Amino acid sequence: MLSLIKRELKLFFITPVAYIFTAIFIMTSMSLTFYFGSFFNSGVADLTTFFSFIPWVFIFFIPAVTMKSWSEEKRLGTIELLMTLPVALWKIVLSKFIATWLFVIFSIILTFPIWITVNYLGDPDNLVIFGQYLGIIVMAGSYVSLGVFFSSLTNNQIISFILSIMVSFIFTISGFPLMINFISQVFPLELVELISSFSFLTHFSSIQTGFFSFKGLMFFISFMALWNYLTLIKFMNRE
Repeated sequence: MLSLIKRELKLFFITPVAYIFTAIFIMTSMSLTFYFGSFFNSGVADLTTFFSFIPWVFIFFIPAVTMKSWSEEKRLGTIELLMTLPVALWKIVLSKFIATWLFVIFSIILTFPIWITVNYLGDPDNLVIFGQYLGIIVMAGSYVSLGVFFSSLTNNQIISFILSIMVSFIFTISGFPLMINFISQVFPLELVELISSFSFLTHFSSIQTGFFSFKGLMFFISFMALWNYLTLIKFMNRE
């Protein structure tokens, strides 16, 4: 399994696409924070603005990273060779997910200059910021599991990309106040609360304080497990 993870990571870094995606992610995050988020005008030495924008960046960045995970294997025909390896199918599926998640984590870590900047400008609570970073890493895993699943459905990367964006957007905004107000006019309160409970923003809001809520942590872990299981089921049915 470790060899498979190394193989997947190598596929990311042997092409300039990975570096381009990472650069775009960093520049977008920084631009949203410093310019659109009015970071310098807020007068507060924290990264709340930065972490508030991250889920919206993930909606586009992570599908762009995951769209080729299985689609490319299908297009090139290498999936047949991959499936004949003397390795359990669940290990192959999990290796794809872990390698992609590690690449996204690598991109997140490269945003550390903003952490240095906020320490230079003020005296932030670094323990809180560390907790927020852990929070977005866990949340990123949920977006990755979605993207990898939709990549397994087609050999067309564009279709995978669009489907991943659409579903990621739905799971992100389902707990958004505007969305809740809209669906509450159509559906009963119990259903509205159920839909809201699947929102990434709802569970991430507690993580933004820098402290993990057990409920939020378990949600993201369960979410990752579910979509990886669906990917596994998809390939089991293929056989």
